[in-house]
Amino acid sequence: MKYYVLFGPPGAGKGTQAGAMVARYHLCHLSTGELLRSEIAAGTPLGIQAKALIENGSLVPDQVVEGMIESRISHAQGVEGFLLDGFPRTIAQAQVLDQMLEKRGESVTACVSIMIPDATIHERIAHRAHIEGRADDAREEVVENRIQTYHAKTEPLIQYYRQNGKYEEIDGIGTIEEVQARIFALMDKH
Repeated sequence: MKYYVLFGPPGAGKGTQAGAMVARYHLCHLSTGELLRSEIAAGTPLGIQAKALIENGSLVPDQVVEGMIESRISHAQGVEGFLLDGFPRTIAQAQVLDQMLEKRGESVTACVSIMIPDATIHERIAHRAHIEGRADDAREEVVENRIQTYHAKTEPLIQYYRQNGKYEEIDGIGTIEEVQARIFALMDKH
């Protein structure tokens, strides 16, 4: 099994590229947001726990997210691997993922990071806000906060995967097709 961790700042094109990555390499897309919604809709024990936390305005604890990821990995069939999107977000989560995969005799194949400069993040989020009518993304201070949060939370993970020889950075500037070609060239090597 292949295990790809997808990284990139807001507006880098992760959502756009994930679908093509999943289709080409027969991967199961594990998006933490989608997993939470799916578990809640299915009424699973994890979903019930997550729903109660969300309704109380609390964050879903790492253990719940980790449990959902592990469950999905254990039960997925007919795939050649997984694309993890939105997990891990912290060093602690990355270590849990490593332990989870180690129990299966497997490990992360690569961390694919789609990188764009902060100025491009601002442009893309403003454009997306205009097209999709997302008022929160139209406010400059909200966008700047999202960028700073991304840098603060993600840079330690970049170093973590770099130290383990798993970090692969892709230039996210260019057309969708150009960026996709860079990603495919990288993934073809693994």
